[in-house]
Amino acid sequence: MFVQPIQREIEQIPFMAMTQNVERRKHRRHDLENRQYIVERWDAVRKQGTPLGIVADISAGGIRIRSREVSVAPDTHIRLRLRLPTYAGISPFINHEAGTAPANDWVGWLVVSRVTKLGNGTCEIAGRLVDMDEVDRGMLGLYLSTQPMAA
Repeated sequence: MFVQPIQREIEQIPFMAMTQNVERRKHRRHDLENRQYIVERWDAVRKQGTPLGIVADISAGGIRIRSREVSVAPDTHIRLRLRLPTYAGISPFINHEAGTAPANDWVGWLVVSRVTKLGNGTCEIAGRLVDMDEVDRGMLGLYLSTQPMAA
């Protein structure tokens, strides 16, 4: 007797019905692996980079890198340099030292969330781009929105 009224009340709660279609991601991911863009581990003292891997996919908030550096562990910080070419007249970043001049590279910190070993001597390093300011994040989002969709 009491089951039917309680069941009706549960069915009327909107958040329970919507939990299946919730998108957790804040930014849309873009598959750029076929472009072979190189990500460098940045040495701030020497002002030079060493190749870390290639961009597998990227969003305005994070990146997934395919790399041969299997010694990387989750919860580590990597200083990296990300270079992306201008596309459709849009630069992915701005140069803060020259006002709002366009820039094709960004140096910042990656917080490694996940490292997946692929078995052939490579791994995928996924993480968040944490110290990117909002202007660069917005420009990167705009830049990525102009990219053609992956096949």
